[in-house]
Amino acid sequence: MKLFYFPGCKLEHHLPAYDRATRAVLKRFAVDLVEREFNCCGYPIRHQSFAAYLFSAARNFALAEAQGLDILTPCKCCFGSFKHARYWLRRKATLREAVNRRLAAEGLRWEDRCDVVHLLSLLHHRVGSDLLRSAVTHPLDDLRVAAHYGCHALRPAEVTAFDNPTAPQLFEALVAVTGATPVHWSRRTECCGNPLWEKNPRMALALMEKKLLSAHDAGAAYLCTACTYCQLQFDTIRRQHPGHDPAQGTLTAILYPQLLGLSMGLPAEELGLESQTAPAFTACAGR
Repeated sequence: MKLFYFPGCKLEHHLPAYDRATRAVLKRFAVDLVEREFNCCGYPIRHQSFAAYLFSAARNFALAEAQGLDILTPCKCCFGSFKHARYWLRRKATLREAVNRRLAAEGLRWEDRCDVVHLLSLLHHRVGSDLLRSAVTHPLDDLRVAAHYGCHALRPAEVTAFDNPTAPQLFEALVAVTGATPVHWSRRTECCGNPLWEKNPRMALALMEKKLLSAHDAGAAYLCTACTYCQLQFDTIRRQHPGHDPAQGTLTAILYPQLLGLSMGLPAEELGLESQTAPAFTACAGR
């Protein structure tokens, strides 16, 4: 299976562990990641210039279409951004024509011949639970995990087509594959607060605090994410503001490919796990 790999702007400098874990896991399932120098998905300028946003997204699509490949991204913000762009490019003929006129200067054209898939969708739908389960050699028994969906993949459902926005099941199914127990928690589909961080940090921290408390009260030992921004919120920003942590450091945030990779017996270092996180997982895995 071959896909164009779109890591997003934040991954390389702010969360390289997500990139390492994603590559390590997908390598085991013979997923070939084709790389080239993409531009931004366009999300940061969507509300400043809709035309510029669509052009940014369409250029990436056109690069992938030229090779006959779909785009894979581990970032749910990029995933949602691409899904929105494709949705509106199909419906806005005037903007679509303007975008293609600009793309023509590079010999490119958006023709709606490729899609974008998020890492979780790839693992669930294209790799499949049977193959994932067969790769698990160190099941994470007795580990209770709260799956955090993130906003951009779930809503609006008619645009993203990721899962049921009010009662999703995909992420919990993927957690269960590792042998861990997915817990039900009341705030699992709510925002982590990161999109508000630069404009209203107080509200961003309040949203994070409520989510952490909900997961903690549900009995989770780990909060599992699959989005660059969500992981930064529950890990980096959380450590910088410990006073807003109702779980008092007992609820560790981990990325899904790290969770899956450990259940597959991959070395913690290969998955980008920090030293204080890895021992708890290796203990649960019986290693």
